[in-house]
This record gives sequence, C-alpha cells and structure tokens, in this order.
Amino acid sequence: MAVAAKRIISSGLQFPAVRAWQLRSCVPGLGYYLRRYAPCFVRTEQREDARMYIEGLLSDLPRKTAEPIALDHGVNRFRIQKFVGGGIWEHQKGLVELRRHVDQEIGDPDGILIIDPSGFPKKGTESVGVKRQWCGRLGKVENCQLGVFLGYVGYGSATLVDARLYLPADWARSRARREKCHVPQGVRYRTTAQIADERLRLVSPQLRHAWVVGDDEFGRPAWFRRQLARRGERYVLEVPGNTHIRPLEGKIPRGRRKPPFQRVLDWAQGRPTSVWTRIRVGNGENGPLEVDALVTAVQAKNKRKVGPRERLLVTRTRETKPEWKCWLSNATDEVPVDVMACVAAKRHLVEDCFERGKGESGLTHYEVRSWVGWHHHMTLALIAQWYLTLQQRRIGEKNSRDDGPARGRSRAAIVATQGAFRGAGGGSHHVRPPSYRVHATQ
Repeated sequence: MAVAAKRIISSGLQFPAVRAWQLRSCVPGLGYYLRRYAPCFVRTEQREDARMYIEGLLSDLPRKTAEPIALDHGVNRFRIQKFVGGGIWEHQKGLVELRRHVDQEIGDPDGILIIDPSGFPKKGTESVGVKRQWCGRLGKVENCQLGVFLGYVGYGSATLVDARLYLPADWARSRARREKCHVPQGVRYRTTAQIADERLRLVSPQLRHAWVVGDDEFGRPAWFRRQLARRGERYVLEVPGNTHIRPLEGKIPRGRRKPPFQRVLDWAQGRPTSVWTRIRVGNGENGPLEVDALVTAVQAKNKRKVGPRERLLVTRTRETKPEWKCWLSNATDEVPVDVMACVAAKRHLVEDCFERGKGESGLTHYEVRSWVGWHHHMTLALIAQWYLTLQQRRIGEKNSRDDGPARGRSRAAIVATQGAFRGAGGGSHHVRPPSYRVHATQ
C-alpha cells in the first residue's frame, strides 16, 4: 500500500474515553485552555459565563442546558440563558480561534475537510428553522432543526470546526417568524449545498488540508463539484447509485460513438473480479477494515447536462451482502486507488464526532430558540469538544487503569479553573501545558 494511504489510515484515530482519575489532572488545564478563547468575549462577566457554560457541557449533568448549569454553579438561570440566547458576543470569533488552535495542534497538509448535515429533533414550532424535514439522525422525516457542519481530520484526531443553521424557505419568507427569532436581515434561504459552499470558502484557508469529502447530498449537485474544482479544492464526494455516468476507458476509435450513459451501480456491478483491488481503509475492533475498490474515468450527466471528466471511485464491503458506495472526484490520474478509498472512508469520522459531541460535550443539549442562541451554543459545544479531544490526545492509548467513566467535577475542582480563565492564575498546579498556548484573536 502507498505511504500516503498508510498515513490517511492512521489519521483521525479515536482515543479511548477519558477516565475519572485522568480527568482530575485535566482540570487545571481547562482554565488555561479557556484563556486562549477569553478575547472572543467582550466583558469579564461574559468570560465567566462562558467558563461556567463550558464546564457544564463537560460535566455529567443529565441535561446540559442553561438552567441545570446555572443551578450547578449557584447563579441565576436568567444570567446563563441571556448569555447563550441573546448575549452580545460574536460566535464567529470563537470559531476562528478554534480553527487556529486545531490547525496549530493537528494541522496536516494532507488533512481532510468533511461536510455533513445533522438534524436536531425538536418539539413545537417556535425554535428558529424548525419544521418537518429529513432528520438523518433518526432516518426519517421529523420535526427538527438542521445544521451544516464541517469536520476536520488531521494528525491523529478528528473534530468539528464549524456549524451553520439551515433556514428553510418558508422561514426565510416569513417576516414575523424571522423577527421573533432574531434572524439577521442578511440571512437568506440557502440549500445545504449552498451553505456548505459558503462555509468552505471561509474555512478552507484557515486549515491545512488536501481533500474535501462529503455524502451524496453534496456530491449530487454538479455545480457544487464545479465550484470546488474552480477554487483548486480536491474532492471525493459520494453520489447516489442511480447517477448516470459514461465510462471513458481508453480511446474511442474514429467513427465510433461514445458509450451510452448508464446507472453507476449497474455499471459497477457488471465489472469482472479482476478489476477490483482489495484495500485496507482503516482499523476496526475486530481487525483491519477492508473493501474492494475500483477507479475509472467517467463523465456524469445531471439532467441534460454532461459534466467534465472526473474519476469514479466505487467501493464494496467484504460481507455476504456488501454495501456499495460510489464517489466522484477531481483527483488526477496520479492519485492511486488506495489513497482515494482511504480518503473516502474517513467520512465516517464526522459521525463519530457527532456521537461524542452528543454524549460528552452537550452538542444536542440546548433549549434556545433564536438564531444567535443556536450559533452561540454550537460554538461553545465545539470548543468544549476540542478540549476533550486534546485530553484524549494527551492521554492517548496509555489507559492502564480503569476508574470508570469520567464523572462531573467537584465544586473544588470547578473553582480551581476560575482564576485561570480570568487570568488570575497562581499556584504550582497552574502549570500551563504547551497545548494551551494563549493566542489572542486578531
């Protein structure tokens, strides 16, 4: 296997869960970690609120929303609710600093940006952007909000680095609903692919990477693939099995017509065994993960328009009933099939990030209804998740003791982080780890 493929397989490893006895040594580091993000907040009180909220997201509270977090810290719940739901601070500054930190710690010239939508089931009709729409987490149409996220896979880790709420067309047209949920005037209806395109334009220069990966929601629109190619992005995007393609294998003799278009899955299932390559794309609990893969040059047809020359990657799992996946890429012919297959396989890491965020950093635990509230919560949850990722990297695979799952910090442990976030610091236990270098937002 090519060296590049081996590097991609080893990237984005998920380390074991942090144990309670290990988390105790992480508490002082949380304060110094948060110092890096302090300039993102306007006032000292907001920095205190951010500290309390992030501590709550990282705790073992059954419900990590504003009221339980405020109660746990002994403050009025309206203070935390106002900070998250309507506080005057720019969440984009926090995300920019997060990405700067991620690039500093795990930035990789061969890194991967992963686009993925995620649904958040909601009751009622008052929360911004909520409606009956497809919820991937539930696998059905349900009342939910939908966000477009970007994940990053670098040296040895994967984490979420951006989030943007999808605003359905009926919400975008309703002046009353927009005003009630404080949707900014500049926000207009955008498809998930348009949102992804806008976010990638902003995020791509901030993180070293070589690939953009996404599921068929982003691979299906031909214009999206063209936009990425025009900006010099190298993509591997999944497409539905009924996508119509025309193989461009070899030269077509003069006077002969080009081969007809056919469904990509029909074409792939008719390929002989000899053209498939067995590739190891990762490591599983029961050993190496392997797939059969093939790559060929094709043209894809979207409605009546025929696209440019692209490379088609098809993978099938090594099972009695194999799972087939099809991908289109603008990678050059010099990029081998094993590298492309390994890059495509990394898309699942964003799902791991969502699962960890849901269980460990309160990603889905929010009760805000406004536009700014949703983005404030997601920003703080992503910052909290990145802290856990750093701790997992620090602890790594040296998990020789088993003290049970990490539980909530004691009141004394929580107080220990307060001075550090305010910059007051002090004491021998406040030794700043190199991973938490303070870098003020420009």
